[in-house]
Amino acid sequence: MTNGKDIFERLRAGEIILSADPQANRMREASYATKKLLLQMNNASDPVAIRELLSQITGTDIDESVAVFTPLYINYGKHTRIGKNVFINFDCTFLDLGGITIEDNVQIAPKVSLLSEGHPVSPENRHSLVPGPIHIKKNAWIGANATILPGVTIGENSIVAAGAVVSKDVPNNKVVGGVPAKIIKSI
Repeated sequence: MTNGKDIFERLRAGEIILSADPQANRMREASYATKKLLLQMNNASDPVAIRELLSQITGTDIDESVAVFTPLYINYGKHTRIGKNVFINFDCTFLDLGGITIEDNVQIAPKVSLLSEGHPVSPENRHSLVPGPIHIKKNAWIGANATILPGVTIGENSIVAAGAVVSKDVPNNKVVGGVPAKIIKSI
């Protein structure tokens, strides 16, 4: 442990993890363990079995009101929190080492990427990991093939248009779209 903290605690706290970190290999090991459960989940057709496996992946109880159309790809899982009455459509990718919170009544369309981790711009540090939590608030709708980048909050009732790349927070009750995403209108 560095500074007396586990690497996963450090990631949730927003600490940059250097490529030479003595615990860095634990991230990859955890991802391989998650992948075993993902293979089972992504080959299941029963919604109850899918929720049970997702509960194992996240280490939380996934409410029976949650619907997930597999495949869903998650690199870790233990830093993902999913509220009630959430719908996650086919072929989404969650990189959650930096943390992903999805509140109640959120709709996530196909091929959405929630990326709570990135890398520094400088070539000499590029293999380091920079975490940034993603928070999707109640009743938001994330359109098909949208990408939410590290550190972004999507406000209540807001809509992210299909194909948008969101690099900045979205206020409540707004529609955003484009690359990079900009406010299109108020709801």
